[in-house]
Amino acid sequence: MIPASSPDRDGVERVKLWDPLLRGFHWLLAFCVVVSWITGEFGPANMWLHFWSGYVVIGLLAFRLVWGIVGPEPARFSHFVAGPRRFADYAARLHLRRPSYWPGHNPLGGWSVIAMLAVLVWQVGSGLVADPDDYINVGPLASYVDASTRKAAVGWHHTGATLILILVGLHLAAIALYRVWKREDLVRPMLTGWKWVQRDRN
Repeated sequence: MIPASSPDRDGVERVKLWDPLLRGFHWLLAFCVVVSWITGEFGPANMWLHFWSGYVVIGLLAFRLVWGIVGPEPARFSHFVAGPRRFADYAARLHLRRPSYWPGHNPLGGWSVIAMLAVLVWQVGSGLVADPDDYINVGPLASYVDASTRKAAVGWHHTGATLILILVGLHLAAIALYRVWKREDLVRPMLTGWKWVQRDRN
């Protein structure tokens, strides 16, 4: 097994994969999700920081939607959203103890990105219209929906927080799996932008 830090790899090359805007989006989103989850679970009672963190998440989601259409190729949804066959083929080789050298989000990672973005859209949407009956932390758009929706949105928001926790846990577990079992570092490329990838892989 060739160490992950070694440049001596047959059939692979080191390329500039992740652009600065995408890397900044990734780390700022991670920070805001952590802040939002902690303040949502543990307070304080006046969750102004929770709200402002959520507003930043909305802006980041809007950016990612645009960047997923017009950004550099590795950032585009069309580049990493895989069909069933490609997904199954990749999953069948996941147990192999060797780096994937995938040029971007692999098929499993690509769908995890979509899942996280979808849950975050759910989360900010429910937060905007939720009314927890405390007269303090009412969503800024709550007055535009009926009372039953405002009340239901509180439960939706709690469910979304649980789903986010699960997805983040799976994300961290996948990073650990790749680092320990497959000898592939997925964190450094998201810091530097550079990644070892298989040549001529479509």
